[in-house]
Amino acid sequence: HRFLVKRPKTKMWGPRAFSRGITASITRMLLSTKECSTAAAVSAIRADTCGLKSLCQGTRLSKVATFEQACSGVMARYQCTGLHRTLVNEKRRTATRTAMFRSLSTSAQASVSGLGSLVSGLSNGQRKAVTWWLGASSAWVFSMVVLGGVTRLTRSGLSMTDWKFTGEKPPQSEEEWHAEFERYKLSPEYKRVNKSMTLEEFKFIYWMEWAHRMWGRGLGIAFIIPFTAFLMNGAITKPLAARLGLLFTMGGTQAFVGWWMVRSGLQEPDSPHQVPRVSPYRLASHLTSAFAIYALMVWTTLSSAFPAPLSATTNGSGVAAMSQLRAKSLPFAVLLSVTALSGAFVAGLDAGHAYNTFPLMNGRWVPEEYWDVQGWRNAFENTAAVQFHHRCLAISTLVGSAALWKYGIGLKDLPRTPRLLLHGLALGTAMQVTLGISTLLMYVPVSLGAAHQAGALSLFTISLALIHSLRSHTLTPFQIALSKYGTPAAAAVVVGLGGAAAVSA
Repeated sequence: HRFLVKRPKTKMWGPRAFSRGITASITRMLLSTKECSTAAAVSAIRADTCGLKSLCQGTRLSKVATFEQACSGVMARYQCTGLHRTLVNEKRRTATRTAMFRSLSTSAQASVSGLGSLVSGLSNGQRKAVTWWLGASSAWVFSMVVLGGVTRLTRSGLSMTDWKFTGEKPPQSEEEWHAEFERYKLSPEYKRVNKSMTLEEFKFIYWMEWAHRMWGRGLGIAFIIPFTAFLMNGAITKPLAARLGLLFTMGGTQAFVGWWMVRSGLQEPDSPHQVPRVSPYRLASHLTSAFAIYALMVWTTLSSAFPAPLSATTNGSGVAAMSQLRAKSLPFAVLLSVTALSGAFVAGLDAGHAYNTFPLMNGRWVPEEYWDVQGWRNAFENTAAVQFHHRCLAISTLVGSAALWKYGIGLKDLPRTPRLLLHGLALGTAMQVTLGISTLLMYVPVSLGAAHQAGALSLFTISLALIHSLRSHTLTPFQIALSKYGTPAAAAVVVGLGGAAAVSA
């Protein structure tokens, strides 16, 4: 009998053997159901033939009249076993984990969902002041990205052949200008592209690059001075200080990445017929890091301006509509980001100056030169492939925005704010695609090229605002982990990349 335990020196069944046998039967039942009640034990034993035989034997020996009484006695014995203590400890651990999860969720809510953690404890006036400062810094970053695009379009990025973190003093006299011009004449760009450039033309591209660099340093000063003042006045919370510290670190690292990019354009090209230009990979890295800084800055600004998620003040049907739209908006944001990144490779290869027809590329849907470069590098170093991919991604973004808009306006309970942002996103995407086609057909004039880059950043801003307005007031475990470890992890990655760029440069 598998449930009854015999004593080693006797053939008789006893009450202790009965108790151990019944306890084993009940133990199996408790491990599967986690239910500790006499009624459950009775049901389990009645359903178990062997357990029933054991119970009958035990009732004859202990003179117990009913199943219920027998099971009550066994349950009383069971309460004192080590297994019961194990189950109780497991329940306590589960309760402890649940309490920790709820506590962490409460403390992390502002960092991810914006329930006030970034600006909690601040007065309304302090919060508004911080919001205006963050908004102005975001606009400064926006202008910085556009100015960088103008610098690239005017081919001014390689005019300064040295770099100092603290800044470069521009030439003050005619002799200093001639000396600076002589240093530029040693660069591959002058030898192969600008050999007929005059001193006055050099001054223009020099001032463009100098302004771009100093505008970035000015941003750092305009960021750190108000930050210090707000911190001394108690208007910066600890979570916000950590976020802003990360942003400042990212900004400093961006300077090293920029010089790392420029250095690639000051080296002799591999082919004698190749035009000197910065590495498209480094240009894409520089633009991606700029977009990352801008995205985090805008998100922090929105979290300060609107601490409570819209879903916290919306009815159930509205929250459901927001959740459905959020699930569709995130993939579209990824598509939009990839399209912008492909634009960086178009700029790095000057691919906009080729195939200046639309929708065909020199009379073909897919250009003949699509496979000119072997391997995976074809997607990033072949002018025909890079422009073809950017066209396909742009059209996909246009179709995706139209589909997202149609889906969103079909949600009747969707709140007004995300609905308006949906309209802006659809209109902005259509304008951006039209602007891109016009830029291509007109051989990339500086004005249209700069406007196209500004349009991409504006579209990115609307997409961020839409996702921010749709954020949930409840947190997933991933969001909790991100809120706790995301900032230090991102800071470590940024510092590592900046150090690598500084060493490489």
